[in-house]
Parts: sequence; structure tokens; C-alpha cells
Amino acid sequence: MSAPSFGGASRDGYGKGLLRLADDPRVVVLDADLGKSTKSCHFRTQNPTRTISIGVAEQNMMLVAAGMASSGKIPFASTFAIFTERAFEQIRNGIARPELTVHICGSHGGIHTGTDGSSAQSIEDIAIYRTLPGMTVLHPCDDLSAEELTVQLVNHSGPSYMRTARNKTPRIYNEVNVSNLAIGKGSVIREGTDVCILACGVMVSESLSAADELAESGISVSVVDMHTLKPLDCALVDRLASECGCIVTAEDHSVIGGLGGAVAEHLSVGQAVPLEMVGVRDRFGESGSPSELMSEFGLTSTDIQNAARRAMERK
Repeated sequence: MSAPSFGGASRDGYGKGLLRLADDPRVVVLDADLGKSTKSCHFRTQNPTRTISIGVAEQNMMLVAAGMASSGKIPFASTFAIFTERAFEQIRNGIARPELTVHICGSHGGIHTGTDGSSAQSIEDIAIYRTLPGMTVLHPCDDLSAEELTVQLVNHSGPSYMRTARNKTPRIYNEVNVSNLAIGKGSVIREGTDVCILACGVMVSESLSAADELAESGISVSVVDMHTLKPLDCALVDRLASECGCIVTAEDHSVIGGLGGAVAEHLSVGQAVPLEMVGVRDRFGESGSPSELMSEFGLTSTDIQNAARRAMERK
């Protein structure tokens, strides 16, 4: 595989996706004083009458979004991932329980955020939103996929949570093949037969690097961008479990309740194949550069390679 190019961060793709939806008068955008950071500010610049800045009041933002959804609008509400958790009760009772179509975006999720430290590094957001009945959970891997999935949400019924990243990552998709993405369907980036790596977010590029290194040792690796964590593409997981005989999950999130947890839940009632999880263990984050933290928390290409070898040994 040729080296991927660098695009923007997935949060940039979210902002561009909102702009592509501007012609739909039902679309409204809400932010909680972080429009510049989540990139919803671009929509505000071009569509100020359909943008609402709530201020530092995330709980209120979610209920305002719920009210707008109940009035026929399609609200996109964004803030930092960690601050969406402040509004969990409002999301649960005001959005998810009445099955309203509100699309929530949590930016700056995960260890990859870096120097902001443990208080700002949400490593549990995906697990939290996976527990809500009817909630679709997305974690795109680059700016183009974030843009495409954001655009697709306008026709998606029911609430959703999308996690985006702060920092630039290698671009996995291009302007042509990104249109093949579909909410609820994993995207097979690379086909192999010895081990399958299911990854999301910033860990997709790390997984591709790991696959390249493993290939030099004669190990054939499948790599999947599992951008939708709920509903999980169980049919794809079953196919790859059968073809490869073992699975590795890779995520910048706690292995408790995240992608690893979701895959483990499915495998426990289906095909019993070895599963190794690469992700944050039972601990909080720290302050440091993204590369330092990825190494400290075992989220590097080398860690994925080691997990792949362990999974193969357990076949």
C-alpha cells in the first residue's frame, strides 16, 4: 500500500459536511461556545440565522436541539466529547428516549488529543453512547470520511453520536472511494487471510502501517475501518472471523465498552475466535504529545503487530 497523504483532522471534515448540508432548510447547527474547535463555525459564517450559540451550557444545548427536532428541524449539536458527557441525562431523556433525530458531534476525543490532559481526554464517550437504545455511534478515521458520514446523517432517522479528532491524520480515502461508505457498514480497506484488524478513528492508519510491517513477515492481514460502532456490522465481523480465524481491535478509547467490547459481545454469541484488543486499559489519560501518549498507552503500529501475532498464536 502506498503511503497515505495527510488531509485535515476529522473535525475539519465535520465542518465541511455541515456546509454541504446548508441548502437543506431543515438543518440547524448548535454549538456550546466551541464552534472554532469543532469547526461548526464555518456553517455559522455562511448561515448565521440557522446557527445557535448556546454558550457554555451543554445540557441546555441538547434540550434546545430536542425541541427543534420535535418541530421538524434536523439539529447538529457539537462540543468537545468530554463535555457531551455533562449532558448525558438530557441526551438520554430528552433525545434518545423520545427517539428524536438529533445528531451530536463530540470533538477532541481520545488520547490522541494530547496535551489537554486527562480531564479533557474522553476515553469513555463511545461506551456511554453505545448503551443508549436507538443511538447510532460513529467514529470516522479521516477528514473525508467524517465529511461523507456527516452528510449521510441528514437522511438518518434517530439520534446519533459522532466522535471526531483534533489532530490531522493520514487520509485513508480519496474523493472517489469515500462515496462508498455507508452508515452501519464496515469498510474493508485491505483483504487478508491470516488475521483481521478492526479499527476506528486515528487507529485505522496505525493498523494499515501494522499490516504493511506484518506483510514483510509473510503475514496476510485484513484491515477494516469500522467507522460505525453501533449498529455493528455483525455480518462483516462473522465473514472475517471465518476467513481469518482471529481478530484484533484497535481504538483510541477504553477497551471497556468501545470497539473491542462491541466485537467481544458479538463473538461471545457467535463464532468463538481469538480476539486481542488494542486500546486504553482501565486508566485515565495524561498530558503529553500525541506520539508520546500513543506509545505510553500501547496504541502504536508496533502494539497492533504484537496483538496480531498473539491472536494468531491462539488459533
